[in-house]
This record gives sequence, C-alpha cells and structure tokens, in this order.
Amino acid sequence: MHIKKLLIANRGEIAQRIIRSAREMGIRTVAIYSEADRKAPYVRLADEAICIGPPPSAQSYLHMDRIIQTALDLHVDAIHPGYGFLSENATFAQKVADAGIIFVGPSPHAIATMGDKLKAKQAVSRYGIPLVPGTEEPITDMLKAKQIALEIGYPILIKASAGGGGKGMRIVENADDFEAQMKRAASEALSAFGDPSVFIEKYITSPKHIEIQVLGDQHGHIVHLFERECSIQRRHQKVVEEAPSGTLTEDIRLKMGEAAVKVAKACDYYGAGTVEFIVDKDLNFYFLEMNTRLQVEHPVTELITGKDLVREQLLIAEGKPLSFTQADLQIRGHAIEIRVYAEDPENNFLPDTGTLITYRPPMGPGIRVDDGFEEGMEIPVFYDPMIAKLIVHDENREKAILRMIRAINEYRITGVKNTLAFCKFVMEHTEFRSAAFTTKFVENHYLPESLEPSFSSVEKKALAAFVGCWMDDQKINGPSHPSTADQKKRSQWKNRITHG
Repeated sequence: MHIKKLLIANRGEIAQRIIRSAREMGIRTVAIYSEADRKAPYVRLADEAICIGPPPSAQSYLHMDRIIQTALDLHVDAIHPGYGFLSENATFAQKVADAGIIFVGPSPHAIATMGDKLKAKQAVSRYGIPLVPGTEEPITDMLKAKQIALEIGYPILIKASAGGGGKGMRIVENADDFEAQMKRAASEALSAFGDPSVFIEKYITSPKHIEIQVLGDQHGHIVHLFERECSIQRRHQKVVEEAPSGTLTEDIRLKMGEAAVKVAKACDYYGAGTVEFIVDKDLNFYFLEMNTRLQVEHPVTELITGKDLVREQLLIAEGKPLSFTQADLQIRGHAIEIRVYAEDPENNFLPDTGTLITYRPPMGPGIRVDDGFEEGMEIPVFYDPMIAKLIVHDENREKAILRMIRAINEYRITGVKNTLAFCKFVMEHTEFRSAAFTTKFVENHYLPESLEPSFSSVEKKALAAFVGCWMDDQKINGPSHPSTADQKKRSQWKNRITHG
C-alpha cells in the first residue's frame, strides 16, 4: 500500500524531522499538538494540524483513542509515533492496526517482546548472543534474590523489568545494602511503569554503551547500519553520541553487527530498531536491550551511511523490500551529535525553563541542526527539555571533533541554561579525544567549575578596552543610571562574554 497521508503522533524536532522526509516522498502530513505547542514550527510545517488536548502528556500526546480517532476523521493512511510517548507501546500499535491504519514501526509482538527486558533476554538467548550474567525471570523472594546476588558476585545491578531511562535501577556494591536497594528499585518501578518486577544482573564496572542500528523489511531481510557510541551520559541518559565508535576493531564491529541482526530475527523484527550492548575494557560485549523505534541519535547513522532512516521506515511500512543489502553499506567519515538540553550543568543538570531570548544555531559545511524551537519561544515544563540536536560530519574523528567545537562556539542561546558549555568541555577533554571514555565519564571527570568561561586573546583585549572606557567615563561624568541604550549594550557584551 502507498502511504498518501501520514499523522505524526509526536512533537518538536522529531515531528519536524519526519514531516520533511514525508514531504520529499510526496506524502501529506498531519501534525497533532497540545495547547502548549500551538506556536511550534512543526505545527506550521505540516499540511494539516490539529490540537489534541491540554499540555499534560496524558491528556494529549499519550491519549491513544483521541489520536486514532483524529487519524480516522482525517482519512489518514499511517501513523508515525517518532520516539518517546507512544512509540514503544504495543497496545497503541495494536489499536492503530485494528483501526485499519498502518503503524510505522514494528509489530505489536516485537514491541511487547523487546519492551520487557526479561522477555527480550529469553528471546535472544536461543541465538547464542552474549548476555550479562543474571536472572532470566522477575525476582520477588528477598532471600532467593540475596543468594543469586552472591552467586553472581558484587557489584550487581537491580533493574526494572519494564523500565528504561535509568528508572527502577540500582547499583549495589555489597550484601549489606542489597535489601534496601531492592525495595527502592521495586517501588520506583511500580511508580514509573505500573510494574514492580525487577531482575538482577552482574554490574559491569565502567563499561562503554555501544548500540547497533538495524533495519528490517516485512519480507525477512534484516541489515545493520553499524554502531553508535553513546557512553557520555548523565543520569543514565545519553547526551553525546558518535558514529562509528573510536575503539571498536573491524572484527568486533562485524561480530556486534551480526549479533544485532540475530536479536532482530529473534522477534521477527521489521522497521528501524536499535540493539544496545555494554562493552567492557577488553571489548567483550553483552546484549542490554532493544529499542523498537527510531532513536534520538539516528542522524549520526544517517550521515555515515547516506541513508534516510525515516524514509526507510515509511517504505518498510508500505511493504516494500529493502533496496540495499549489507554488502552495499559502508562507513563514510565520522559523525558526532550533542543534545542541547535546557538544563543547568552547574546544578546537577536540572531542567531549566524560560524564553529563548536569543536562539541562533550554527551553520556551515558538515553541520546539521535538528530542532523544534525558534527565538522568542518558551521551553514548556511539560516535556523533555531538549532544545535541539547539533550534529556534525567530517572525514575522520579528529576533524569532526574540531568541527563540533567550532559549531558549539557559534551557537547562540540566551534566556535558559543549556548544555552547550558542558558538551564543549567533553569535546576538549583528553579522555574523550582518546576515545577511552566510558559511561563513568561525567562521574570521573566533570565538575561544575570546569565550565568557568574562558576567553580568547581577542576577547580579553576587547573586554579590557570596554572596562577601561567605562572607568574613564565614570571618572569624567560620575556614576549615573545607565540609559536604555547603555543597558542594551552591556547586555550584549555580557552575552558575548558568557556565550562567546
């Protein structure tokens, strides 16, 4: 079936990203938006836009029946869920199919299988894929759980079976802390996911987090599009990603790619998906989970392979076979992505809200910005605080890093705290430049005072000249209340010094 009209069940930069690929394919688009997103750019970009409800997600972007009824009313052929919200909800995928609408994603069965970490481990274990030592079923008996932890050996990790994003997860260093941490993990899992089930696995100290992008069609063809390195994280969530990894050998890359394809085959997967692994210091890799959707960091894969993953998703949803084989794919250059969050990296990365007084993304060769905001817009409190994704591409890793630093220096954001300075700190750190970093990078190397502003020689001279002129003015005219024009100039200087 050819998709003629597509509803995007999402918001912000990913909605805008999907609309652009659909437009290039001649597909009309429908955007849904909450009252908080009424002025968002993606709403204007779509061919049609419908307000779906109040700002809270539960009353808008998570309201399955309202979204599906909207799609039916507008005679939509397909629904793309983006990522987050309902993208990995098997019930939603089934409801969409039952309504006679194409769900742009995998089958409800695949979503349900891989959405439960224990079911996922059981499914892939038949394919000989390396798994972290641990339980293969939910554990609730405290005495039995303690015994299993001793057998595995501390440190261990307690994880929510239905979880993700670091929720319901506890690292336990010794037996004395086990019971308390087990209760906390189960309580948090129940609160976050409505399911207190947890399991136990060996905690790999200071691993790398490396994932493999896969694509499968509805005819049984599955390929991988190489790896993404995602080890720079805060609160177990990614903030810097790159492709390819700076440490994998060709042999390990091949083995991880083959393992990822087997994971996809374990649940008869079709669509775009990501298989996540943890990798130890000896490059031993272990299956972690599968995300049955498009990833936030998909642009780095697009840049090194030349493939539009959203376009491929739509073609697969139409029932078309993959137009390329594994042998057709090759890595071209190096790509890095940073997530520009409205967060305060000097205050434990707490989300920040406010108005984007200044918003000017960088431009130039090899730079891509996927964003969903414009200057003057407010960052709403209801959703993820990501402002944009800044992605660069160059012929090798070192050049890509230098290009990213240049792009960060050109990015202008005022009005909200953001992660640009932190990401620049990462790019300039020797641990990152050597590619030896692990998921412990922030814990081991980052301190808030690391982000003290630094000035170039030109900026220092300009600042000195400004201060000198100001002092001379004070001597001649005496202290006075600054005019509006003076206030504006000083504000501009402050912004230049702070963000330059």
